[in-house]
Formats: sequence, structure tokens, C-alpha cells
Amino acid sequence: MGNRVAVIGAGSWGTALAILLANKGCNVSIWGRRKEQLEIMIETRENKEYLPGVDLPSNINITWDLEKCLFKNDFIIVVVPSHAMREVICLITNFISDNSIIISASKGLEVNTLSRMTEVIKEELPENLHRNIAVISGPSHAEEVSRGLPAAVVTAAFTKEIAEKVQDLFITSRFRVYTNPDIIGVELGGALKNIIALGTGISDGLEFGDNSRAGLMTRGIAEITRLGNAMGADSLTFLGLSGVGDLIVTCGSMHSRNRRAGILIGQGKTVDEVFSILNMAVEGIRTTKAAYNLQKKYDTEMPITTELYKVLFESKTPLEALETLMGRTRKHEIEEVARQKLWNW
Repeated sequence: MGNRVAVIGAGSWGTALAILLANKGCNVSIWGRRKEQLEIMIETRENKEYLPGVDLPSNINITWDLEKCLFKNDFIIVVVPSHAMREVICLITNFISDNSIIISASKGLEVNTLSRMTEVIKEELPENLHRNIAVISGPSHAEEVSRGLPAAVVTAAFTKEIAEKVQDLFITSRFRVYTNPDIIGVELGGALKNIIALGTGISDGLEFGDNSRAGLMTRGIAEITRLGNAMGADSLTFLGLSGVGDLIVTCGSMHSRNRRAGILIGQGKTVDEVFSILNMAVEGIRTTKAAYNLQKKYDTEMPITTELYKVLFESKTPLEALETLMGRTRKHEIEEVARQKLWNW
């Protein structure tokens, strides 16, 4: 008999993971807030709102009853927008078994506290469950994973044992899973790349071309790494799947809602108009606000994030932000400490 798995969140990514695991033989239950949406999923065996055209396997149980969804599960995958994570964890805490492994598959930061998702989960769960928390991240559009197209991701946890259990849960011949001990870096990479995707989307909306996109991505990973180092992450993590890997796919694909949001902003739409058009969570917008405050807290330099914050929340135009970025004081590409080691300048 396969693992018992609860997926909390019936959006595109939650549905894709439920399909992946059901096809692997797991006993999967998926929960969502909106009964109307779930009733349509039950009737049609399809998530028409978030993942149209993909059939739901018969061994996925769709329910709005949290207690039944969580009953005696081996794994609980939480896939909700970052701003809803704390509330949802509070809702499910009393139904979690002592041996359940809790996996965050959400990519974002809590704006008010600047916390990563595993930090939020840890704060709301009893202490005996803290060691059971993990995260999964990487370049993995739901539209492709749900159709069985090849992908590679990474999981991190507080212990090697838990990370390897999560690896074993997800890994298939089409879904390769690596482990990484750097839970801070894996989470930050997954969250902060959405900011850069907004930026490259704005650049594309302004029709600036490939060079601009490449420059934003490259300097974007530099400032993500800079903040990550200040917060205790390993630089090498940002060269991996949750860093460069996720950055490439999010900045270059129309599956990316953050890139699509950026394109609309570059074309002159307001943030409110973007939300109305996409009708989906755009994590990069909230994450930009959180990262802007994190860079001040850790006294790091994040010029792309700063200019995006001003575009999103202070009515600065994208062209004005471009002028600021291009007119900054001349810099060496490599950070000061590394440069001294390399060249003894």
C-alpha cells in the first residue's frame, strides 16, 4: 500500500503534486477552501479553474473536510499562498499525526514578519513536530509536471532523514529530486526569484529584448545570493535548482504568473489591474515588499529589488527605475572579498 498523503491547497501546484503522487500509487487527499471549486473538481475530475485539460486520477480524494483529509497521513504537503500559510497551519494543527512529515511547497515570504514559510510552520506547530518540517522547491511549472514532463527539484529539511524521506516520496522516472541541507537557501531561492521574474517581465513588456532580460537575471541572482548569505544561506545553493534553475524557468516562461504580471506592468497596467486580469496569486509582488524590508534589516544592497519596490508601491515608472539602475556608481562584478582573494587587488 502506498503512502497516505494530504495536499492542502487545490491550486495549480497542489493539484499537480497530487496527480504526480497519485500516479505513483499514493493514497492522496486534496483539500481546498472553496466548496464550489471542489464540487466541480469532483464532478468533472478536472481542476478547470487552475489546471484545465488535465484529468485527475481516480485515487485522488477531493474534500473540504480538513479532519478527514488529514486523518493518519504519512505526509502533509501545504501549497497555499504565503499570506495564508499561518492561518492554514493553525487550522490543521490539531489534526496532524505525531509522525506526519509536513512539507512546504509554497514559494514566498510572510510580509508582516519577514518569515520564511518553514519558520511560519514551525511557529504554529507543537515542538514535537518541528523536526518533521521540510520544503520542496525548484523549476517546476504545474502545467508541465501534471502532464508527466521531465523536471528536477530539490528538497531541504532540518535532518537528512526527513529530507531523504521526502525525496523518496516524490522521485519518479520523470520527476528527479535532490536533497540539500540548506533549508534557508532553498526557501529564499524559491521566493526571491519571483521578484526578478517580475523585473524581466516588465523588461519584456517594454520590449527591451534578450540582453536586458539576461542582465536582470544575472544581477538578480547576485543580489539574491547577497541577501541569502546575510541570512545564513550557502552561496552554492543559489547556483542550484532552487536558485539559478528556478530563476531561468520563472523569468523565461509564459507559464510564470510573475513574469506575466511583469509584462502587464511594463505595458502600463497598475498592480490592481494585474490582479484583476490574472485572478491568481502573484507571489512576487508581496515578496518584493518583504525582501525590500529584509535588505534593510540585514544591511545588504539589492538595487533591482529596491527599484521594483518603488515601481510597485511608490508609483515610480519602469523607465525611471531603469534610469536609476543603469546610472548607478560603477562597480566590480565580483564582490569585494572574493575579488581580493582572486586578484589580490
